[in-house]
Amino acid sequence: MSIQYVLEIVGTFAFAISGALAVRDKEHQDWFSATFTAFITSIGGGTVRDVLLGSYPLVWISDITILYAILAGVLATFIFYRQLLRLRRTLFLFDTFGIALFTIVGTEKALYLGVRPEIAAIMGVFSAVMGGVIRDTMNNDIPIIYQKEIYSTACLAGAVSYLVLDYFGAERITAFILASAVIILIRILAVQYHWRIPNFFR
Repeated sequence: MSIQYVLEIVGTFAFAISGALAVRDKEHQDWFSATFTAFITSIGGGTVRDVLLGSYPLVWISDITILYAILAGVLATFIFYRQLLRLRRTLFLFDTFGIALFTIVGTEKALYLGVRPEIAAIMGVFSAVMGGVIRDTMNNDIPIIYQKEIYSTACLAGAVSYLVLDYFGAERITAFILASAVIILIRILAVQYHWRIPNFFR
C-alpha cells in the first residue's frame, strides 16, 4: 500500500467529516442527510473527473475502501462533533492536504489517460473542488469557489507546477511533493494574510 494511497484515503476521510458537518445548521440534519452529504463531498470531484474522461469503473465503485473511509468520517463526526467544532484549524489543514493530494492525483490520472496538459490541469482542479461545490449547492450555500477565499486558484497553481516539473523530467515523487506543497503553502498564506483574487469588474 503506497503512501499516496494512504493519504488519499485520509483525504477522503477528512472530506467526509467536512461534508457531514455541513448539515449541522440545517433544519433536516438526520443520519441520511449527513451521510449523503459526506458521500457527495468525498467522491463528487473524482466522479466528475472520471465521467468527463470516460474512465470506468468510477474509482469509488472499484475500491470499497473509499466507501469505508467515508462511513468512518461520518461516524467520527457523530461521536466527536463538539471536539471537531473546536478544531476548525485542524480541519482546515486536513482539507488543505486533501485538495492538494486530489489535485495532483487528478492531474496525473488525466495525463495517464492521454489528454493534453491543459485539460489535465483542469481535471486536477475538478478532482479537488467539485465535491465541495456540489455539497454547497445542495445545502443552498454559496460555493467556496465563488467566495473571496483563494481555493481553486491554489489547486490550479499546484496542477501547473506539477505539469512544469513533469515536463522538465522531475521524478514523479519529487514533482508530487513539490506541487502539493505549492497548494498547501498558497492556501495557508492566503488565509493568514487575507489574500484575495482581484475583482473581474471594477
